[in-house]
Amino acid sequence: MDYQLEVKQIVDYPRCRIYREFIRNLMEDRDIRTNGSSYLFYYMTLCSYANFRSSYRRIEGISYLIGPGEWICKTSELAEWFRTRFQHQALSILDFLQKQNYITYTRLVRNNLVKFSINGWKQHNTALDYNYPCLKDAGFFFFPVAVVHELISMGKCSEMDIVLDLWVHAIYNDGQVQGSELGPVVYFRNCTSSPLTNFSDLAMRWGISKATVSRILNKLQDKEYLSLVSFTGRHGSIIYLCSYLSTMFNISDVMIDKEEISMTFQIPVHVPEAPSLPEAEPIREEQITIMEVENSVSGQAASVSKPHMKTIIQKVAQILAAQGISCCECPRTQYKLYPLSDCKETVVKYSLQIACPDGKMPYWFELTLSPASPSEDGNNPALSKQADTKTDTKNEERR
Repeated sequence: MDYQLEVKQIVDYPRCRIYREFIRNLMEDRDIRTNGSSYLFYYMTLCSYANFRSSYRRIEGISYLIGPGEWICKTSELAEWFRTRFQHQALSILDFLQKQNYITYTRLVRNNLVKFSINGWKQHNTALDYNYPCLKDAGFFFFPVAVVHELISMGKCSEMDIVLDLWVHAIYNDGQVQGSELGPVVYFRNCTSSPLTNFSDLAMRWGISKATVSRILNKLQDKEYLSLVSFTGRHGSIIYLCSYLSTMFNISDVMIDKEEISMTFQIPVHVPEAPSLPEAEPIREEQITIMEVENSVSGQAASVSKPHMKTIIQKVAQILAAQGISCCECPRTQYKLYPLSDCKETVVKYSLQIACPDGKMPYWFELTLSPASPSEDGNNPALSKQADTKTDTKNEERR
């Protein structure tokens, strides 16, 4: 019997956040320009240095008390963060942000030090909002989406501003956003449920020309910050982010299949032929354990035999290994399958645990099996695969 398989990863995470390490990596990439007038990158950089809880910082033999949402640094450090040639240019950026009521800052010790405070920090970042302590050089901070819209509307966006704008507006596996199940897609919440956009709209949004939009997006694609899928005619383009899942959720990033995207949106796209990926070695039966549940009904019409389930798990492991989950390539990895109690008459659900022998956190997946109709298989190429996989992370409110 043939089955249609859906795999969802079960992960709970807090609402949208910006990891400090992500900002540090952007700051170190000198190939991405910061010359703009939207100030998004500058403000987010200050937020990434803001203190989580009250502490002391010692500078030149003097200890300074720094409260939540505050930080103290040398003016030379500030110029280095902002990549300004002179320190007075970095201070002029602080003046603008203070005038717009985003920060408050003072100069100390003959103007060699700057102590700044992020206005509204406690409103968006409190101890209750974190699932573990967030220190200065690690962890994350919450950034309101409304501020992004305000800042990019103030002037011409730099390449750094564009990267951050795309990152904040990434959506993954949201049933209301078309194509988000294939990967983290950029969606600007235009109430269309479609991430399709065009260079004219992006040029207006970022205050630059269409030619500059094309150049920047192609540059970011070459640097593997994003994958740009452009359709023929006037359909527009779709932007998928690279390294988003590994940064935000600490799970393996997915490979973007442009043919699958074209099939999902029913829009033709030209994709050059690529060599097929070698299939991973099939996992052994002794690696698979199918757990029994008390009061389960094994004889129901929708039940799946153990030999079939072992075959399906082997196929799932091959697909997940191709998507970058290295545990599925290890011959010592254990696969435990737990039948779920809320099975419907025609749909059977299982919980799959992929446990690493080295003690790493296990992967959890939810498998949904439904009988595939032979007529549907012949008409729909998307169902002709033996198994389809998806990775699902819950989307939280970003405001």
